[in-house]
Amino acid sequence: MSWSPADIPDQSGRVVVVTGASSGIGLEAAKVLSAKGAHVVMACRNMAKGEAARAEVGGSAEVRQLEVSDLASVRGFADALTGNVDVLVNNAGIMAVPMARTVDGFESQLGTNFLGHFALTGILLPRVTDRVVTISSGAHRMGRIDLGDPNFERRRYRRWAAYGQSKLADLMFAYELQRRLLLAGSTVRSVAAHPGYSSTNLQANMGPGTRMVQDLLTRLPGGFVQTAADGAQATLYAATAPDLPGGSFVGPSGPMEMTGPPRIVGSSAASHDRAVQSGLWDLAVRLTGVDPGLPPHVG
Repeated sequence: MSWSPADIPDQSGRVVVVTGASSGIGLEAAKVLSAKGAHVVMACRNMAKGEAARAEVGGSAEVRQLEVSDLASVRGFADALTGNVDVLVNNAGIMAVPMARTVDGFESQLGTNFLGHFALTGILLPRVTDRVVTISSGAHRMGRIDLGDPNFERRRYRRWAAYGQSKLADLMFAYELQRRLLLAGSTVRSVAAHPGYSSTNLQANMGPGTRMVQDLLTRLPGGFVQTAADGAQATLYAATAPDLPGGSFVGPSGPMEMTGPPRIVGSSAASHDRAVQSGLWDLAVRLTGVDPGLPPHVG
C-alpha cells in the first residue's frame, strides 16, 4: 500500500529542525510537519524570506538564521538553539552552480550540501533524540569522492561532477553516521532521502527555459516532474515513519525513482565503500573542525 502524508502519526511535542525551509521541499516538509503538530525550527539563510515562509507554514514554527555554507553561522545557530531536537533534517542545498568558494574556502557545493550539514549534525547530535535525515539525490550515482582534492583546487571544475560528489558525500555520511551510532550504542537513527525530480528553485542554474519546461511537464498527466509538495514526501517519510530502520535510503517509487510515493530504495556501489566513507568522515572532521565524537567503524 502506498504511503502518503496522511499516514504521518501525530507529531505533537516533537521539535524538528529543517534547514533550507524557506522554499521548495524544505518549505513543503515544514508545512506538513507543523500541520501534524510538530514545532518546526525553520533554519533559513534569508530571514525576510524565512518569515514570509513561516506565514505559509502556520502552527508552531519559528525562523532562525542559518547560512549552512558558513561554519561560523552553523556554530552560532547551534549554540543559540536550546533544548532537544527530535529530528534534524539536513535539507538546504545548491545544485550545478558555477565555481565558487565558501567563506571557509570550500568548493561551494561540497561546503553547502555536505560540510555545513556535517558540522551542524556533529554539534547538535548530543541533543538529537530520534533521527537525522540527510537529503541526497539520485545524482549521487554520477558522483565520485576525491579525498585528495575534494575542493577542486587542482582538478578542473565541472559543476555537475561537483554536485554529484556533494550528494554522494551526503549519502555516505548518512550511512557512516548510522554505523557509528550503532557502535556507540545510540538509539538515534541516521537515514537519507532523495526527492526524485521535483520542480524547485534548485533548477535555477540549469539554463534558460528550464523552469518553463518543468512547469509544463509537472502539469501533464503522469508527468516526469513532480511538484515540490510531492517531492517532499520522501523527506517526510524519512523523518516520521516510526518503523523506518536506521541506514535506510528513501526515494520515490516510480520509474527511475523520479516521481511517486516514497519507499526504501537502493544506491550505487560507490556509496557503500566503507573505506571511503571512513575517509570522508575524517576529512570532514579535519576541514570543519567538528568531531561528532563517535567511535570509528572497523571492518
